[in-house]
Amino acid sequence: MRRIGLCKAGFAAIPRAMDPSKIAPPRTVGFWGTSLFPLNGMIGAGIFALPAVLVAAVGNFAPWMMLVGGILFLPLALCYAWMATRFEHSGGSVLYGEAAFGRFVGFQAGWARYASAIVTAAANMHVMVAYLAALYPGLAGPVASPVAVAVGLALITAINLYGMRASVGALGLMTAIKLLPLGALILSAFFAGGDMGAVVLPQFSEVETVILLTFYAFIGFEGVVEAAGEFKHPKRDVPLSIVTMVSGVTLLYMAIIWAFIAIGPAFAGADNALAGVAGESMGQIGSLAIVVAASFSIGANNFASGVAQPRLMYGMAERGMLPRWFEYVHPRFLTPFNAILFYGVVAMLFGLWEGFEVLAIAGTLVRLVTYIVTSLALPVLEHREGRIVPFHLFCVIFAVGSSLFIAAQAQAQAWLVLGGFIIAGTLLYVIAARQKPEYPIDEA
Repeated sequence: MRRIGLCKAGFAAIPRAMDPSKIAPPRTVGFWGTSLFPLNGMIGAGIFALPAVLVAAVGNFAPWMMLVGGILFLPLALCYAWMATRFEHSGGSVLYGEAAFGRFVGFQAGWARYASAIVTAAANMHVMVAYLAALYPGLAGPVASPVAVAVGLALITAINLYGMRASVGALGLMTAIKLLPLGALILSAFFAGGDMGAVVLPQFSEVETVILLTFYAFIGFEGVVEAAGEFKHPKRDVPLSIVTMVSGVTLLYMAIIWAFIAIGPAFAGADNALAGVAGESMGQIGSLAIVVAASFSIGANNFASGVAQPRLMYGMAERGMLPRWFEYVHPRFLTPFNAILFYGVVAMLFGLWEGFEVLAIAGTLVRLVTYIVTSLALPVLEHREGRIVPFHLFCVIFAVGSSLFIAAQAQAQAWLVLGGFIIAGTLLYVIAARQKPEYPIDEA
């Protein structure tokens, strides 16, 4: 009988169906670890600026505006949740697009998402270093800043290479560091004695603009589907984590904005408004805690992406869409070693290049494209099975419509960058996607 190797943590190296000599990463992540991915994908830097912007735009209606935004976003989240019940391998939209529309669409969805994510990782790390520079001014220097970015990305890569359990543990710690100060701010609002005042409905033109802000606040939840191959029960935990976290984050956003209004609505529209409000209610230590929380929030957002995106590339290699080199799993750490290393090195190089920002502007637009592909895949697959669920179709229409509306607001430069990604992806597809998949798509 052939023996299956064990890593030092005692997890079995899973043999592949088509090639027993190869191994796949083990499934080690439970529900709560799975939930860290949509949670940190949504909560990045935005929540630390969103209260001031929303209150300045719609006044005391701002918390309810977040509730409206969460409800309007839910159909898209449900589309992802329903698709996630069908697949247990890593890849997310790659698998969804391929299953419904063929390999080329699946490849483009994965390639564009991956390429934009690498650039966004560099951009986010620059923002994190800028926050930390408020505490350590030396980080703002022309040499220190890009070096700090590279060091931060290298640290994410090193932890990620060591193992999924280590990555989830680090992500959990960073999540706690960013949520605890926000929780303290919410609690302090109960003792602020502020008057919420009357809730006044905003003008329709204002609502239309603010809907864009609320939609952006939930973008990022989908990263969880890209690493499904290393979750213990992906068909159960991924859908549950998506719905649970989108709902929970909606309530958290509402609570934070309520606290902002209760403590210091005068800070609306100001720079570092949330830190100012925390200083008003908790003193200088509260303001400092919010700055630290903002830094770790961006870092956790980047970390979650740094864990998920190499698994996306690994999933593409499993599907024969990329060279098998990206499919290599380290025999000791049982991680997709080459895919992680490639992601980290390229992200660091972008972080050292001053012109990378022009590519980062297409990040949201690329996500919207993958949202549309995923949503449309659901009725296509259901039609093949003989019945389209009416409520599913309603959510698909709503999700696609809202994604198209948001995409229509994108700048022309973002569309040009997206076009460049697609052209480059087409060339890469012709070159790379010639290999046989590791498993049939209906077994994904």
